[in-house]
Amino acid sequence: MDLWPTQWEMAISVYVFPLAVAVAVVIFIVWRQHRKDVDKLSDELDAARSLAQERERERDLAQEELFRRLYEERELNKDKVQFRAQLAEYEKYAALAQLALGAAHEINNPLLGILSNLELELKDTFDPEQRKEIEQCVAGAKRISSTLRGLVNYARPGPLLLSKISLHRLAADTIAFIGHQPMLRGKLLQNEVPADLPHIRADANQLSRVLMNLLLNAAEATPEGGKITVAATKLTYVDMIEVRVTDTGCGIPPDILAHAFEPFFTTKRGRGTGLGLSICQAYVRRPQRRDARR
Repeated sequence: MDLWPTQWEMAISVYVFPLAVAVAVVIFIVWRQHRKDVDKLSDELDAARSLAQERERERDLAQEELFRRLYEERELNKDKVQFRAQLAEYEKYAALAQLALGAAHEINNPLLGILSNLELELKDTFDPEQRKEIEQCVAGAKRISSTLRGLVNYARPGPLLLSKISLHRLAADTIAFIGHQPMLRGKLLQNEVPADLPHIRADANQLSRVLMNLLLNAAEATPEGGKITVAATKLTYVDMIEVRVTDTGCGIPPDILAHAFEPFFTTKRGRGTGLGLSICQAYVRRPQRRDARR
């Protein structure tokens, strides 16, 4: 038996096998390089995705910041408009105050003389028709004087005289003072301010005028048989006392409510000056500082 390789086997072992090995090596190298390229592309794709997500997040944050600034600018513009409206309102009130003080000075002195002469003439007149005419003139002069006092009080309130006040006592005194008014006949006026409330420090005269104006307004809006109540409560979380005046009347219509505190605005044609609630608001908003001359 011949064990020597044939020429073909020798050729395969010498040429084909090394060539196959070389081809396998080349294929392996190419695959390895391709694998590296694929991994590199995959890493670059992941980096691109991360960058895109970061850019998208930055874009969302930029949009939120833009919307926030636009909202703040809109609110600021709204505040500016409100501030300008308030400034115009204050300028109007300042002009009104100057006009009120000038009018009071020019009208009050001759008016007092006219009123004194009318009252003297009324004492010496016995004819009913003449007395009626003079009484109408006296009532008109007193109405003018009351309007002037309201203007002066609105334009230049007197100095604060602070003292310790019992709200229960103040409400009782105010109710007793106006209880005889004809508009309160047939109406129940109640003082529900607790007597044990802590004393407050305020101007008793101004606070009494605020209560008086509110009670008289309530009396005009309350029908006969109705009830008007003054109440007060110590607030829980702040060192303040809330005072309330309520009635069983018709209330203020919504279209009038916005004008309730405007000077000279009144629904009582021929009977009111429209300054009562304006003076109340001026007193309540006035800082409660101690009067230096007290």
